[in-house]
Amino acid sequence: MKLIIWLGNPWPQYALTRHNVGFLFLDFLVEKNNFSWDWKSESKFKAEIFETILNGEKTIFVKPLTFMNLSGESVLKLMSFYKIPKEDIIVIFDDISLEPGKVRFRETWSAGWQNGVKSIISHIGEDFKRIKIGIGQDKTWDLSDWVLSKFSSEEIEVLQKDIFPKASDILFEKL
Repeated sequence: MKLIIWLGNPWPQYALTRHNVGFLFLDFLVEKNNFSWDWKSESKFKAEIFETILNGEKTIFVKPLTFMNLSGESVLKLMSFYKIPKEDIIVIFDDISLEPGKVRFRETWSAGWQNGVKSIISHIGEDFKRIKIGIGQDKTWDLSDWVLSKFSSEEIEVLQKDIFPKASDILFEKL
């Protein structure tokens, strides 16, 4: 069984922000693969989950319903309930240290500035897989304002045409 976690903030005002690139990628993936939208809101996990079969194996997609910075709470609850080892977890999130358009896979790595990943590490440790989607950083902005700024329509188009297909290839290769 695999557990794939997309990081973001679940409230509408964050929908198209850079910090929610994980959720945007999930929306792209579900639409591209014609997955049914049979999401279950699970309060015991503090998450919405979607179960499917990928490569012949049960796979659970997860959208934590906590603030990004508390994502580890959901991950630990799901991991414990389903008895999923860390090596079968992939977390997908935004990364300011990567240029926009870059996607990187890591078997393990530090959290860097990413507080959602810091939360997960504090709950389960470091040894889980990560797909980082670059959002860069405009140094003329305060960091929190930058990650909570909305993508332009042109940037959304680039995400959908170029970046998300790359991330999708990496994800399916690593499953």
